[in-house]
Amino acid sequence: MKLWLRRAGIGLLVLVVVLAAAIALLVANGHRKAERRIDIAAAGVPERGDAAAIERGGYLFRSRGCTDCHGRDGGGLTFVDDGKGLHLHAPNITPAAGSVVASYRMDDWDRAIRHGVAPGGRPLLIMPSEDYNRLTNDDFAALVAYLRQMPPAAGGPAELRLPMVVRALYGAGIVRDAAEKIDHAKAPSAPVPEAVTAEHGAYVANACIGCHGAALQGGRIPGAPPSGRPRRASRPAKAR
Repeated sequence: MKLWLRRAGIGLLVLVVVLAAAIALLVANGHRKAERRIDIAAAGVPERGDAAAIERGGYLFRSRGCTDCHGRDGGGLTFVDDGKGLHLHAPNITPAAGSVVASYRMDDWDRAIRHGVAPGGRPLLIMPSEDYNRLTNDDFAALVAYLRQMPPAAGGPAELRLPMVVRALYGAGIVRDAAEKIDHAKAPSAPVPEAVTAEHGAYVANACIGCHGAALQGGRIPGAPPSGRPRRASRPAKAR
C-alpha cells in the first residue's frame, strides 16, 4: 500500500512538473507573439477634415462600438475587470498631449484601426480590428477626421493585465489577437450605397463579427477566455 502511494505521489509530481513546464513554454511563446513585428502596407488614404467627413465619422464612432471601449469622450474605459486578474482598459485616442495617437499619421491610423497593428509593427492585443477591417476608405477617413477634432480628454495608454492561463492560451493560439484573424492582403471594401438593402446591411454587420461570428451565428466569443460568456446570435443588421 505504501509503495503504491509513493508511486502515485511520484507520478503526480511528474505530472505537475510537466504541466508547469508546458504552461511556461506557452506563456513564453505568447510573449514572443505579442512582440512580433507585422509588416502592413497601408492603403495611403488621404486625410480629410471637412464638415461632412467629421459628421459621418462621429456617427461611425458612436454606432460601431468604439464608445464601448474608448468612451464617448475617447478617453478610454475599463471594459473588462473580472476581479480574478483579467483587466483590460482601452487607451485615450483623443488629441490630448501624451495620448498614444497624438503623433499618428493616416497610415498609422489605418494599421491600428483596420489591421490591429501599432505604428512599430507589433499587434494591438485588445483592438478588435476584425470588426473594422472592411471599412471603406471613405468611412475610415471620416472616422479619423472625427477622432482628430475631438476635444482632448483625460486618459492614458492601454492597460492589460492577463492571468497566466490567458497568456498560455494566447501562446497556444486558442486566444488570438485581431492581426491573426485578418487577411491583410485583402483590399478595403468598395463603397456601398447607403440604403435599406441587404448589401448595405452586410457592410454594417461587419462591425458585429468580433462578438457574433462571421455568420452572426452566436456562440463562444472567438479569442475570449474559456470563462467568458457565450455570445448571442444577432438579428440581421438594419441598414443605416
